[in-house]
Amino acid sequence: MPVDCPGTIMNKKPITSAISRLLLGAALCFAAAQARAQTPTFTRQDTLRGSITPERAWWDLTYYHLDIEVNPADSNIRGVNTIRYKVLEPQQRMQVDLQPPMRLAKVTQGGKELPVQQDGNAYFVQLAEPQEPGAVKQVEVYFGGKPQVSENPPWSGGITWQHDANGKPFVANSNQGDGASLWWPCKDHMYDEPDSMLISVKVPEGLMDVSNGRLRRVEKHSDGSSTFHWFVSNPINNYGVNLSVGDYVHFSEKYPGEKGQLDCNYYVLRGNLDKAKKQFRDVGRMLKAFEHWFGPYPFYEDGYKLVEVPYLGMEHQSAVTYGNGYQNGYLGRDLSGSGWGLKFDYIIIHESGHEWFANNITYKDYADMWVHESFTTYSENLFVDYYYGKEAAADYVIGQRAHIENDRPIIGPYNVNRTGSGDMYYKGANMLHTLRQFVNNDEKWRGILRGLNQEFYHQTVTTEQIEGYLSQHTGRDLQPFFDQYLRGVRIPELEYSQQDGKLMYRWSNCVPGFAMPVKVYINRQEKWLAPTTEWKVLDEAPKKAKLEVDRNFYVTAAKVRSI
Repeated sequence: MPVDCPGTIMNKKPITSAISRLLLGAALCFAAAQARAQTPTFTRQDTLRGSITPERAWWDLTYYHLDIEVNPADSNIRGVNTIRYKVLEPQQRMQVDLQPPMRLAKVTQGGKELPVQQDGNAYFVQLAEPQEPGAVKQVEVYFGGKPQVSENPPWSGGITWQHDANGKPFVANSNQGDGASLWWPCKDHMYDEPDSMLISVKVPEGLMDVSNGRLRRVEKHSDGSSTFHWFVSNPINNYGVNLSVGDYVHFSEKYPGEKGQLDCNYYVLRGNLDKAKKQFRDVGRMLKAFEHWFGPYPFYEDGYKLVEVPYLGMEHQSAVTYGNGYQNGYLGRDLSGSGWGLKFDYIIIHESGHEWFANNITYKDYADMWVHESFTTYSENLFVDYYYGKEAAADYVIGQRAHIENDRPIIGPYNVNRTGSGDMYYKGANMLHTLRQFVNNDEKWRGILRGLNQEFYHQTVTTEQIEGYLSQHTGRDLQPFFDQYLRGVRIPELEYSQQDGKLMYRWSNCVPGFAMPVKVYINRQEKWLAPTTEWKVLDEAPKKAKLEVDRNFYVTAAKVRSI
């Protein structure tokens, strides 16, 4: 809604008064706009989508069988999703989500059709059978329609319907944030994942579907169409469920990983096989580096796939999607400006990093998306570190600071399906790089990262759980540190002053209690300081001290003339 800005001069008061009114009106308008930008208005639909409603809380999702037919000729998807669940509390009303223009046709349980009430994107199903705690039951949800088309995949949710160079249909989904319910009915909240899933996709003759997990079988039909049945044997988040349809060719290899032979399968458009065999060599390099830093690839049972799609790419679990044009960097560019970003294919490295941070460890609430993006953007830095060394990695992550805006907190508002600032990528990576510096022990840091993936293996988590783990295993109270970088927009500043031969220093521009240790160079001599928000004195400093903060800390420094 536009802000009603006062300021139009409608009387004959003196010109100075009119100007004052105009300036005041402009100021009020600006303040109102700022307030609206900082405090967005949320609707009932935001709450239904983003919170654990009573109609979601009483049942635990255990299994999906998504059985659909994709028709590229008219951009239509139809089918049935069987939802299996365990009853936690005796309730009779279930929320299932499906966004228009998709339509829910009917819901059945035990062969009987059930009453359904629609409220926007949410459908409330009235169950007839007694829902006894501990019982395992299922409903069948029939649906169809033309799902929303993504206008800017993967950043805007929906289905991408394109054609390849040979005129064959080329179809894929991307729906993080906007929700999997854009194209199939599900329990569309991140806190609950099925323990396993079967994905059956029927496509026209001459096309293949590639989805998550392992291909169980291909069912041929009399009209020339085929149904591809993919089984996921691990928990999977809803936005990670993947639909990729095209005229694919396939090649594979086995990677000798920490848990044995990992099956790696690649699906690319027919004309891109030779390019893919060359470019996809980065997969082995990625697995070697990330298993070193994060522990075993989390989905050996389902294998690893890289699948070409008609958009840039996405972290679909065990079926990472790729559209980076078979070139290094990010569409051929180095986002860090350091030169190191052209040493690898950004999409292969970044999106595969999400297998550990997004698919293995998954946020419960969209507000905590930093858990996915900060760690995964930081994984690029660790990839560079593994192959090119610490200084190259520092160049890379520090170069990314040019993209930090500090516009709003990284953590978003809870229970309304809203994320925080895009700074979760580059600022988040620099936050973790800074944390590594004052851990000051590379093997300990590596153990912490690997331990995260063990502690929260195949789990959904909150920010507080991640913060608590890192505090425990670094041996420091990191609450002020995370408050500073995740919940605020200020960059900590190390103030220092030299008076009477003494060097004084403190943290400013920070939250109360901020006490991060920092490495500095005093007249080029390395020194560790332990500043707080109160002034401290370094007695042994030289009379004329030039202080510089180590570049690996995401902070600023300023000399103060007097205190």
